[in-house]
Amino acid sequence: MARKIPRLVWLAIPLAYIVYLYGLTATGMLGPDEPRYASISRAMAQTGDWVTPQLWGTPWFEKPALLYWMEGLAFRVGLSADLAPRLPVALSALGFLVFYWWILRREFGWRAAWMATLILGTSGMWVGYSEVGVTDVPLTACFSAAMLLAMPWVTKRDARWLPASAALFGAAMLAKGLVPLALAAPLLIGRYVLDWLRPRVVLPFLLVAAPWYLLCYQRNGWPFIHDFFVVHHFSRVTSNALAHVQPRWYYLPVLAGALLPWTPLLALGGSRDWLRDRRRIFLVVWALAVLVLFSIAVNKLPGYILPALPALAALVALRLDESPQGGWLLAACGLMTVAFPIAAGLLPAALQSGLSHAPRPHFEPVWLIAVLAGGLAWELDRRGRRLAAVAAIASVAGLGILQLKSAVAPQIDRSVSARSVWREVAPRAQEVCVGDVNRNWDYGLAYYAGFRLPGCDASPKAWEVTQDPREGVILRPKL
Repeated sequence: MARKIPRLVWLAIPLAYIVYLYGLTATGMLGPDEPRYASISRAMAQTGDWVTPQLWGTPWFEKPALLYWMEGLAFRVGLSADLAPRLPVALSALGFLVFYWWILRREFGWRAAWMATLILGTSGMWVGYSEVGVTDVPLTACFSAAMLLAMPWVTKRDARWLPASAALFGAAMLAKGLVPLALAAPLLIGRYVLDWLRPRVVLPFLLVAAPWYLLCYQRNGWPFIHDFFVVHHFSRVTSNALAHVQPRWYYLPVLAGALLPWTPLLALGGSRDWLRDRRRIFLVVWALAVLVLFSIAVNKLPGYILPALPALAALVALRLDESPQGGWLLAACGLMTVAFPIAAGLLPAALQSGLSHAPRPHFEPVWLIAVLAGGLAWELDRRGRRLAAVAAIASVAGLGILQLKSAVAPQIDRSVSARSVWREVAPRAQEVCVGDVNRNWDYGLAYYAGFRLPGCDASPKAWEVTQDPREGVILRPKL
């Protein structure tokens, strides 16, 4: 007799589509990084040079090749300029969630696995970075999968999965250089560390990670070593030249926002029994290693702590699964889904000018859905249906994300992405130069044009793209 498909699967499938795949191209490329990485990936697909990343014909050694390969293959199969950079990242986020559920079900049981997957899969930072073509999700997916496969070795010295874990660490190194190796340093502390140096473990790592680094060095020599390792690795830790300097405590509020709407669950804390469970200690050390390492670094960006979220989601899910308390905290999580309609009012202005310049939110009737979500979560938990309460909050979060994509994405496309400006520029592209605009618009326009538009200081072009304090980025006749 065929095994019955769990009802949660029928919720997870549409939720996954809404959260990760619906509206991926509702906005054009955002920020400076996404169009820059997409330009490099497209160049790889066009030239067939899959070794040296090039931005407008110049080697660019900021990041290793994994993201470029993922996006380049998407360009090769004919996906559009907006879908090719984003679909591989969204699919890697979804693929990791399936793997995450499988590992946690094996280690902790199906209830905890579903709770952790729903919590991680609808948390604000995980969803946000899954929607853009940058390196954070590929790094997190590879690194976290490697850490999860290493868990049996950490807890009971079961080394069967170490070769697969090592291969995934190699993939993580292709996603973001030495960062995942630094984050995994706690694995190398202990009496059994030599297990990682056995040939059957070292070889998969080298086969995955080493070829690109060796080929890139062979073709580019010292400039690759200097730019990639000295400038974009060590200088990020010690130098303020990159202008991302933040205080040591920076990631505490960032982490609270990253877990929305599930932040209240952090109040559950741990328990004394955890000291006897090496698996939970491993998850705690994993999360702390990420937070401490990036807090020490001088330069900080919000997405750097994304690799801590899978461990934290698992920890709060495990505590929620076993704690007799939690109903009020789940009700608070339901209330926190109000963050999505509030974000709908703040996000366009925040992305354009910074959160401090965004207008104050004003009450709207849609906020009351969060009150209903909180009440429903409390009632379901009171009846002993805690997993159903988590699923209800995740569903309301999915509806909030759907609202963001449907109502807010067009505003962001007009005010933040260069795509709408490019549509105005395209008919006279050969007559246009770029004036006083920030690098977001410079990289974005270059991506959609397929070439770097000249600067107006040295160009006799008749039209210029410039930023106006009142009208935003506009195309006007050159004075």
